[in-house]
Order: sequence, then C-alpha cells, then structure tokens
Amino acid sequence: MELILLLFTFVLAAFLGFELISKVPSQLHTPLMSGSNAISGITIVGALIASGQENDAISKWLGLAALVLATINVVGGYYVTDRMLSMFKTKKD
Repeated sequence: MELILLLFTFVLAAFLGFELISKVPSQLHTPLMSGSNAISGITIVGALIASGQENDAISKWLGLAALVLATINVVGGYYVTDRMLSMFKTKKD
C-alpha cells in the first residue's frame, strides 16, 4: 500500500511539474531555473541526511545515488542558467 501511495505521489508531482513548466512564459524561465536550483540544493541536504540515517547497505547506496543525481542536477541547472543569462548580455565589438 505504501508503494502505491509513493508511486501516486511521484506521478502526480511529475504531471504537475510538467504542466507548470509548460505554462511559464519564456521570459521567466531563467528565474524559475534559479529557484529550482535552490530546491535541488535542499535535495542534496536531504540525500546526505537519508544516507546517514540507517546502517543498511541499500539505504547508503540509495542515499549516495540521490546525492550524485541531485548534485548533477544543481551543477547542470546553474550551467543552463548561466548560458541563458549570457544570451541577454550585450556583445562588445
């Protein structure tokens, strides 16, 4: 039963995230990206806490996987945000 509830929450979050992002005007994507990077930073802290809570090996590996994926998400998000902001800079001759 708990797995079904977690799966339902995941599917609902994915659907709502897609709907919200698709409705955002293109001028707001850069600030939205910066905000999502901050949320992903919180995910890194949660992954660190989750990996240190249990002595079970699978918990540690899942926590490590969450940490790696969240770190990739943060670094990639900041890279994309930097590239988006560079499009608005004036070019020098």
